[in-house]
Amino acid sequence: MYPDNGQNWGQPFPGHRPAPAQHRWGGETGWNPPVPVPGLMPNDRPARHSWEIPLLVVAVVLTVVAYVAAIAALFLGVVSTWVLIVLVAPILIAVGRGQLYGSQQVNGIKMTPTQFPDGYRMVAEAAARFGMTEPPDAYVVLGNGRINAFASGHGFRRFVVVYSDLFEIGGEAREPDALAFIIGHEVGHIAAGHASYWRQLGQFAANYIPVVGSALFRSMEYTADNHGYCVRPQGARGAMGVLGAGKYLVSIVGFDELADRATTERGFFPWFVNLLSGHPVLTWRAAALRNRTRHGHLFVKPGQIYRDPQQLQYAADPAGPVTR
Repeated sequence: MYPDNGQNWGQPFPGHRPAPAQHRWGGETGWNPPVPVPGLMPNDRPARHSWEIPLLVVAVVLTVVAYVAAIAALFLGVVSTWVLIVLVAPILIAVGRGQLYGSQQVNGIKMTPTQFPDGYRMVAEAAARFGMTEPPDAYVVLGNGRINAFASGHGFRRFVVVYSDLFEIGGEAREPDALAFIIGHEVGHIAAGHASYWRQLGQFAANYIPVVGSALFRSMEYTADNHGYCVRPQGARGAMGVLGAGKYLVSIVGFDELADRATTERGFFPWFVNLLSGHPVLTWRAAALRNRTRHGHLFVKPGQIYRDPQQLQYAADPAGPVTR
């Protein structure tokens, strides 16, 4: 989900550092951060997908080429729709970002210590975990049954928007960890620089090049999933469940069955659907969240089903020790 100039939610690798005490959950519903586990997260930070920067470089080069071609066409007196779109893109992106932020300011319900306090604490916890100097603004908007969230920015401001239906998985009787994972994913987009104006302008041409653009966006989603996992690893299963079956059936989704199908579902069209998607297909995404030993697959499905007994033990008892 990547509409409206926003970076939407939809992994990090093990190696988890507890958030500062002032941003942890407290009381009977408190959260105990997992014991650090070595993995692919250098300097104790969520890993950026290995393909993201190379694909971003390609996207920026393509954008530069598009601008050079548009300016050359203008000087030659050739004016067409694509030339105009390219030339006014910086203004359109800036206006779109400002309009999106303004819409949240006047229509969204802002998370505060007294209004959606659980969501507010989750945002603050994620921002502290990622070393951000201050948490982004966070808003709740009417979902009307839609399961979505996104992150964006305007000027120096960054913000997260969560559709109201997602808070229905935040109740004690359902999957509050899934909501924390989703919010961590969105704050992760901001921490990884995905909500930057210059980033969005630089990758502008990729929006019109399906394979390159979709691969870049998939790598960014894997990076954001790494951040969500870093904040609340035990929420990954619930997050994939709600994305696949919705807020009411999330608890009966078999995460391992879903992840196994990344390997067992064969054929041209499952591969083709992933190739053109701006998000990793759900089975591949679940497999990447389960296998913390490598980056998520972008182009080729996982070759074998992954099982980590210690990870399974941790999933069954999130407060228990995990050693390696």
